[in-house]
Amino acid sequence: MIRVGILGSGFIADSYADALLDVRNAALVGNFSRNPERARDFATRWSSPKTYQSIDELCADPEIDLVVIALPNEAHLDAARIAASAGKGIICTKPLARTGAEASQILEIVRAAGVWHAYAESSVFSPNIQKAHEMVAAGGIGDLLTMRAREAHSGPHAPHFWDAETSGGGALLDMGCHTIESARHFFGKDNQVTQVFAWGATLLHGDKTTGEDSAVALLKFAGGQLATIESSWVEKGGMQLRHEFVGSAGRLVTDTSVTPVWGFISNPVGYLVEKSDQDTGWVYPVPEETRAYGFSQQMRHFVDHFEAGTAPLETFLDGVIVNTILDACYRSMRSGTWEDVTYPS
Repeated sequence: MIRVGILGSGFIADSYADALLDVRNAALVGNFSRNPERARDFATRWSSPKTYQSIDELCADPEIDLVVIALPNEAHLDAARIAASAGKGIICTKPLARTGAEASQILEIVRAAGVWHAYAESSVFSPNIQKAHEMVAAGGIGDLLTMRAREAHSGPHAPHFWDAETSGGGALLDMGCHTIESARHFFGKDNQVTQVFAWGATLLHGDKTTGEDSAVALLKFAGGQLATIESSWVEKGGMQLRHEFVGSAGRLVTDTSVTPVWGFISNPVGYLVEKSDQDTGWVYPVPEETRAYGFSQQMRHFVDHFEAGTAPLETFLDGVIVNTILDACYRSMRSGTWEDVTYPS
């Protein structure tokens, strides 16, 4: 049994704790939050046997094998350093860091310590993306030529997301990291993104953030393919997550926002879906949300590879590459021109 400790107490920490319930060879044995009251609430919700007073205390416990970093972006570097120093395996939520340089620091830390690491990019593990990937890999739509992906909702659910100076960016960093990695997953990780062109603006939430709440990025791949990435914090009606793949012999579409349950209700019924903006009227709940978004499948994959001592599908190196591509996108937003992507050596 792999013994897991979770750092954090927000939505993503809840998602990981829920996902662990689907992992037969792992168990949540402890948790930490920077807010003690939230830590206690988290422990109650997920039956965490022990709540720790600090990251150091949790990571120093020999009863914990694997540490999950589910903290805000600015806390990832310090948390990774503490966990690596304690010799723990580490799973870190997306994005790995605020910048490519900071992500490279995190990668250097785990490599120097010789600890196992996994980058928690859930989108590539979601059932619909996995099925589409199988079909593309089998040649169903011929040679993959372009991908268009959109992730959108009406804005973050926690205050730290709105602080662009602390978090590292706005909607593109928060959501584009998902769709950028989807593009790498489909076009091939050895097929590098060479140039990017990006636009970003604050269209609605200027009173909340200095970061962009809307963004579009074009990614050119070395093989000649193109990915179009759209990220938005201004779209009401719940989570929108759509991929469109065009090949030489067909096309595929995935849309997580199209749910098997929808309707018009007059009375609230409780939680419906992440980022839902209303609890009556036309509603589109997502059944088994943790599984629909790939959290359960991701956690099973990570635990199995940790137990076997093998590298998972997504490692901190992938997180570094995504952050590096995002850095180029932000340079393009400022310059208004195509920018080359320069990867760390």
